[in-house]
Amino acid sequence: MRVLSRLLLAVSLILPLLGVPLLTAGPAQALDDQLALTPPMGWNSWNTFGCNATEQIVMDTADFMASSGMRDAGYQYLTIDDCWMERSRDSGGRLVPDAQKYPHGLAELATYVHGKGLKFGVYESPTYHTCQGFPGSLGHEQQDADTFASWGVDFLKYDNCTASDPSQRPGDERLPLETRDSLMRDALKRTGRPIVFSLSLQPAAQGESPWEWGKSVANMWRIDGDRDASFDGLKRLIHTDLDKAKWAGPGGWNDIDMLGTGNYAFAAGSNDPNKRLTYDQEKSELSVAAVLAAPLISGADLRTPAAAGSSGFPISDQDLSVYLNKDVIAVNQDSRGEQGTAVTTANGLNVLRRSLVNGDVAVALFNETSSQAVISTTAAAAGLPANSAGYNLNDLWAHTSHVSTDGTISATVPAGGTVLYRVSPRPHVTGPANELVSLSSGRCLDAWNNQTSPGTKIEIWSCNGGGNQRWSFTSNDDLRAYDGTQCLGAMNGSLSSGTLVVIQPCDGSAGQKWRLNPDDTITAVSQGGLCLAVTGDNLPQDNQDGTTVEVHNCNGTANQRWTTR
Repeated sequence: MRVLSRLLLAVSLILPLLGVPLLTAGPAQALDDQLALTPPMGWNSWNTFGCNATEQIVMDTADFMASSGMRDAGYQYLTIDDCWMERSRDSGGRLVPDAQKYPHGLAELATYVHGKGLKFGVYESPTYHTCQGFPGSLGHEQQDADTFASWGVDFLKYDNCTASDPSQRPGDERLPLETRDSLMRDALKRTGRPIVFSLSLQPAAQGESPWEWGKSVANMWRIDGDRDASFDGLKRLIHTDLDKAKWAGPGGWNDIDMLGTGNYAFAAGSNDPNKRLTYDQEKSELSVAAVLAAPLISGADLRTPAAAGSSGFPISDQDLSVYLNKDVIAVNQDSRGEQGTAVTTANGLNVLRRSLVNGDVAVALFNETSSQAVISTTAAAAGLPANSAGYNLNDLWAHTSHVSTDGTISATVPAGGTVLYRVSPRPHVTGPANELVSLSSGRCLDAWNNQTSPGTKIEIWSCNGGGNQRWSFTSNDDLRAYDGTQCLGAMNGSLSSGTLVVIQPCDGSAGQKWRLNPDDTITAVSQGGLCLAVTGDNLPQDNQDGTTVEVHNCNGTANQRWTTR
């Protein structure tokens, strides 16, 4: 296979010199590998460690990602960048991991990463040498792809450093980058192993437009050059991506480079505060990346302080909280797969929008200026249908909700910050707001202590006519409280018997759909129609003020029946 690969390469180089048109290596059609149906999420070693990543650093990073909640939030690909190999291939032409940095080899390291529930990635380049002068894959595509597959690799970052390639030979520049990348695409496919293929070229510097052909070759592609962790770098990449929405979608994504959130390594030895993002800027980075459906690949030091030691720059708990915002991640990972677009961009005050699979629209009010500012738009401008009932605006960072009756979407946004709303047309209420009274106790369905924050427990309590005890069924099967701004939902969306119910921002999910039945039961619309029930065995002690409410297998008992008044 190595001989065949080299023969194909030689032919591809010679034909242009003879005036023969060069054919591309594969058909111009979307990949059918069913990979990266949502933007990939994970970590890459380069921005913090450069050529100094080691086996221990990778293992410590895997440990942190598994224990900190990052893995469970969706960050799954852990990739080592350039410099992981020896300077020369072995006698059989195979790539060899650096024995000092990776003494146990990459197959064993991949096994360790997989054991943490994560996926393992490596770096290469469609050139004779990588950016740092290590062996590239040009002419070795199938051999390298087979090697990666045998090691258990799940992600390949593929660069294009022709300018730094000391072995650049006359005629090489005539081989289009699309062709070179397609050779590796086909080689990866022949291995039979699912490997996400990421193109990491620098199109602005090399005159390439990978977004125009990338989806037939790879699962993600860089849209511009490298950026550091500064806010200027973030703004540049964000604006570079605004006109490329039509090229992205399930299976192929525009890549704005590694995320700078929590990356203190760039500030090492520098007193310049602009070398890293502020907290508001970090929230802007994740917000806008979510709306633009960009891959979420962290470049930070993801190790515990103990593992990092005195020479490390581990992220803070506040930085980590940005990465772990599940509501923002849900926008990024929305299965509709539509990249967001700009509504307005003027004087550093930006409105971006993205349509979501359930009919909601994510709206980002992004202030890239150095002063606080009011940013406004309308539901119509954001692409929402006219709705006489108004719109619910769920703030995904503040975790609050309010109603816009006239369609205005507005906020006072701090310098460098973003307010990210999930905007939903309010359903029309099909009846008045009523108390829901449990037949087993005569007590009302009650949101604890008049609280509206997500996760507030639902209980029974002596009826008192309060707003936290008045519920409205809507035309789309929501059960809403607090003037329609909050929904009754199963905790964590789990519709299994015994799951508690809580207050949640209305999002149209299955765990928030209810039906009032003629037999006085209230059942979940999906998952077998579990009943809304007072927790317990319907004994006197189970029907006191403060008893929680759950979904439970329907059994006809009084603690599963409710009347309205």
